[in-house]
Amino acid sequence: MEGADMKILDEMQEVFREKFGAAQTHAYFSPGRVNLIGEHTDYNGGHVFPCAISLGTYALVAPRTDGISRLYSMNLPEQGVVQFPMHGAVKSDAYGWANYPIGVVRVMEDAGHRAAHGFDIVLYGTLPNGAGLSSSASIEVLMAVILNDELNLGIDMVELVKFSQKAENEFVGMNCGIMDQFAVGMGKKDCAILLDCNTLSYRYSKLALDGCSIVITNTNKTHSLVTSAYNERRAQCESALKALQKVKPIKALGELTNAEFDAIASAISNPVERQRARHAVYENNRTLEAVKALEANDVKRFGELMNASHVSLRDDYEVTGPELDTLAELAWQQDGVLGSRMTGGGFAGCTVSIVRDAAIPAFEKNVGDAYTAKIGYAPSFYVANIADGARRLS
Repeated sequence: MEGADMKILDEMQEVFREKFGAAQTHAYFSPGRVNLIGEHTDYNGGHVFPCAISLGTYALVAPRTDGISRLYSMNLPEQGVVQFPMHGAVKSDAYGWANYPIGVVRVMEDAGHRAAHGFDIVLYGTLPNGAGLSSSASIEVLMAVILNDELNLGIDMVELVKFSQKAENEFVGMNCGIMDQFAVGMGKKDCAILLDCNTLSYRYSKLALDGCSIVITNTNKTHSLVTSAYNERRAQCESALKALQKVKPIKALGELTNAEFDAIASAISNPVERQRARHAVYENNRTLEAVKALEANDVKRFGELMNASHVSLRDDYEVTGPELDTLAELAWQQDGVLGSRMTGGGFAGCTVSIVRDAAIPAFEKNVGDAYTAKIGYAPSFYVANIADGARRLS
């Protein structure tokens, strides 16, 4: 463990003693994720290219002797200790943020992995809340890893990832694809993951960025995807797919090349649904081209495809908004920026940019000043370290 981890865990230990008393604890960490390219393709049977980052969620865990669990988030002290039963838990507004880990407990119980006892857990997150870096998936996979480890269940990580996604879909009510949980669970240091969301086949790709770094810029406008237009976009794509299936036997939009889509796009009578489907198809193929470029050491081309991705998300998928568009457009004007785009579900959250290391200070100052002048408040910047997936620390 690094020094920063130790400092955080020492502070958490004090809080644990204060809330739950003295106990022997185990420490866990689950990263957030940033998606480099391939947005809103995961639930359309396409490819994504995310990586886990060193910001994430820590947990200190101690077993209890009864069937109750107690959760406390140091990030949300006003919500106090959340207590819930390990058997038959149901979603409740009173649980607030804790519905995400509670949902994992319930989904795993329904799959036959009934917990013999509960836990006391203190959590602390270093991910900015509502930034689109997947704090919800980070917490879900963290809970799945805790249950798997503490109860000696022996479940492999891909299954834990599936349980985590199911919890968000069926318990929380957010109809997300599998990318976030997969990146959080399967992350690998210094690598991004090319994931086929149709088959879950994947491979790691070394991120050799040649004197550049990944810079995440947070709009600092929070968003809630559950109440956003996310589920509406998914429904529009499903409707478009049904229209295309009448003229071509496909199971997902991600199966089509751009040319194949263009040839049959007129089968989608609703123009908005046609736009949504065009983004899903073109973004999938853009992602495959971008990974090829990166693996051929053509970082410049990778950056150009990131820019094209943002334009498609702005114009065809309409999930950006003034804050994300301002950040991307300002980034495109800066020296040393190879590419910039929104990342995550959209409507707010973050952009991801590839910036030459020497240009990062000027990038942060110029973009920060111009964004603040236009939007009225400042953005935040994070240089991303690419990290391993969710794991036990001690």
